[in-house]
Amino acid sequence: MSYLELRRQVFEANMELPAHDLVAWTSGNASIVDRDLGVVVIKPTGIRYPELTVESMVVLDLESGRTVDGAFKPSVDTSTHLYLYRHAADVGAVIHTHSVYATAWAATGQAIPPCLTSIADNFGGPVPCGDYVEIGGDATGREVLRVRGNSPAVLMQNHGVFCAAADLTATLRAAIMVEEVAKTVAVARMIGQPIDLPEDEVERQHGFALHQGGQSGALEHA
Repeated sequence: MSYLELRRQVFEANMELPAHDLVAWTSGNASIVDRDLGVVVIKPTGIRYPELTVESMVVLDLESGRTVDGAFKPSVDTSTHLYLYRHAADVGAVIHTHSVYATAWAATGQAIPPCLTSIADNFGGPVPCGDYVEIGGDATGREVLRVRGNSPAVLMQNHGVFCAAADLTATLRAAIMVEEVAKTVAVARMIGQPIDLPEDEVERQHGFALHQGGQSGALEHA
């Protein structure tokens, strides 16, 4: 895949973040890896979303982390993205947000319990919460991998959300859906105590969703 096409995909994914109210100001970032080319493409740091362009996405060497092509500095979370790509062969894209409800759960250090079929469908169990670590480096990536299990989304205590999946569509879906379920469960707790689904039902729902849900292709727009 060409640098231009990789940049286009990453630009489109990044622009979905403010469209779904997952980020504010310049926070948040999306990236993709092309293992054949040995590169990662990521959002630049410190640039507001309306000012982003396809050309402003930064191309990095996967192994060294050096800029291969691009006029801007890469995201301050680049080290975390690179760590995930280097240590998890199943990860093809990474998205980081500070979406309000999911980050509120992260502030409490609590996992989101599997009390909704949509949690079972999308995450296969509780959305895990990793311990607080120094942000912006390898430690965050290590903690994400330590706790993620089969979940494409991980809350990081006192920080925010990291989503990692096979491609940008799956990763973006995780970023959108983790905010949705975080909000719903928070509201449910105002009414009463949410009831967790039985473990076997979580597994059944997740398996069904994996085999029946969604359509293949590029970034999907419902």
